[in-house]
Amino acid sequence: MGDSGSSRYLNDKDEGYNKEKYVTQAKEGDTVKIHYTGRLGDGTVFDSSSDSEPLQFNIGSGQVIPGFEEAVNGMAVGEKKTAQIPCDKAYGEPDPSMMMVVDRKHVPSDIAPEVGQRLQVGGAGGELLAVTVIEVNDENITLDANPPLAGEDLTFDIELVEIV
Repeated sequence: MGDSGSSRYLNDKDEGYNKEKYVTQAKEGDTVKIHYTGRLGDGTVFDSSSDSEPLQFNIGSGQVIPGFEEAVNGMAVGEKKTAQIPCDKAYGEPDPSMMMVVDRKHVPSDIAPEVGQRLQVGGAGGELLAVTVIEVNDENITLDANPPLAGEDLTFDIELVEIV
């Protein structure tokens, strides 16, 4: 064995044998910083941290989608991976009860709704809901309060930058 215990490995000739045993891996309860790029099934990038600060979150806290937490759990600092996250571990399937038809007379006159437009509307409890306009006609507009990525399988390129 090596001298004063300064070696991280079993002996000076180890050259990585059992090295993974000593690498710190991210685990539930850890606060981590990661860089990521998220893509849809067709390769379209929908989000990325590449031009900004790393995303910081606590593993197991529910701050990010479940499949993303699972992908980061067990990674080592500096490790990069690509994770395929099915919609049931991302934003789930669209919920038809999250769609609503609103009479145009309830839409403020200064708003000209267009399909694809994102709006905020007041919920029953006074909270603000982000909605997407999915249909417009002369009498009504149809709004969808599902997350925009509901129903989508996602792919993330992830790099664990730091365990805080």
